[in-house]
This record gives sequence, structure tokens and C-alpha cells, in this order.
Amino acid sequence: MSASVTNSDDIEDDLRPEYDFDFSKAVRGKYYEAYQRSTNVVVLDPDIAAAFQNSEAVNAALRSMLQFAERTAELTTDAPNDSG
Repeated sequence: MSASVTNSDDIEDDLRPEYDFDFSKAVRGKYYEAYQRSTNVVVLDPDIAAAFQNSEAVNAALRSMLQFAERTAELTTDAPNDSG
């Protein structure tokens, strides 16, 4: 055995007891699904945030914009082509 290899028993554990964690009891992906279902956080620029009183107002404005975009997309895709 080489001199640079140390036995794990020889290493002094200077970690505080409250930070000592037994990884053999860990569960991989324990919070994965909950994390995937969590809400999306969007940070608005200050000038945009000032235009809204709360998150419900932001959501209402965004829903209106989505509805408008859907309606105008239908109008432009159903319009006859004047070029030919």
C-alpha cells in the first residue's frame, strides 16, 4: 500500500455533529416529484411589477394576452391569401 493512501479510520472528523449525515439512509429522488410540481417563480422587472397590485392581476393580464394571441392567430391562419 502506498504512503499517500490513508485509512478512513485515521482521518479526524472535524464536522459538527449537527452536520453529520448518514448517506446510507438517503433516498435518491425523494423530493423529485414534489419539486417538479412546484410553482414556477418569475421575477418581474421593477417597472413591470409596479403596474400590477398582486400576482392575480399579473395572471389575469397574461391570460388576456394569451387569449388575444390565440384569437389573432386564428384570424391570420384562416385569412385567404391575396397574393395568388
